[in-house]
Amino acid sequence: MTLQTQLSKIPVTIITGFLGAGKTTLIRYVLENAKGRRLALIVNEFGDIGVDGEILRSCGIDNCPDENIIELANGCICCTVADDFIPAIEKLLALPNRPDHIIVETSGLALPKPLVKAFDWPPIRSRLTVDGVVTVVDGAAVAAGRFADDPEALLAQREEDVSIDHDNPLEEVFEDQLLCADLVIVNKADLINNEQLKEVCEQITAVVPRAVRIVETHEGKVANEILLGLSAAAEDDLVNRPSHHDAEEGHDHDDFDSFALPVPTIADIPAFLARLESIAAEHDVLRIKGFLDVANKPMRLLVQGVGTRFRHHFDTIWPKDTPRAGHLVFIGEKGLSRAALETELARSL
Repeated sequence: MTLQTQLSKIPVTIITGFLGAGKTTLIRYVLENAKGRRLALIVNEFGDIGVDGEILRSCGIDNCPDENIIELANGCICCTVADDFIPAIEKLLALPNRPDHIIVETSGLALPKPLVKAFDWPPIRSRLTVDGVVTVVDGAAVAAGRFADDPEALLAQREEDVSIDHDNPLEEVFEDQLLCADLVIVNKADLINNEQLKEVCEQITAVVPRAVRIVETHEGKVANEILLGLSAAAEDDLVNRPSHHDAEEGHDHDDFDSFALPVPTIADIPAFLARLESIAAEHDVLRIKGFLDVANKPMRLLVQGVGTRFRHHFDTIWPKDTPRAGHLVFIGEKGLSRAALETELARSL
């Protein structure tokens, strides 16, 4: 491929990272600092109801209007490339003002390699190139051992049953996202100390088989000059991006469950969030996010939970054409009980 051919393609940055790592916050910072560059977004979520797309639409950035934001919910883009991703790309390329750069935010459970492979398909290869795969890591979650098994507990399980063939689905997804990266962003670095941060970076380096830049930050504040313009052409470098799932014909997410639950109007924000923390701890919920209606408040409340860590703020006035109906998305490992969480929520109100 000649340099001229490569430069004529629209660059695409794939933003991946586990549930709650801070991908959407990072992208919002990119949009707010576009500096005249026309951007387009494809946002994918694991579950029926999209939250991240709504967050990004509320930015009101001129260089990324609503028609440049395509949301793919109820699935995972790494599994629905032909049905969802390629039509989304076609739609963006048909815009009167074609984007200068496209950003794809994968779901927190997506494997990035199948998506990168899609850029080798003839309908895409001649027009787009993967400028880089950026993996966002929740530094605090890694430091807390969220993606690693307790060796002593695992040994005890195997002593009781030698037939146990243990796989950790969280660890596999986390490692696959790192193995495909051209750049790793350790987000939420402000939540851990320097020694923990050093250990997190060492863990990342131990997983990634090649030299990859690691950038530490908080609130997703990374300059566009660092994120965009990597010129990795990742579609031509698949051999150096191993995956736990390379030998498989396909990939599914049977290890995880997701569902959205309606939430009536709440009155006491601190009390409700305290209850959510208890629910997350008791049921080992990986991710809770959504919008809530608060009594006597014109704005909707955005709630973001990663494990038992929660943040919230009023993000925008409820749209006039949208009912003030609160809902929360719950994501957890297989077996997460919808009925149990519905009961817990009812007790919280």
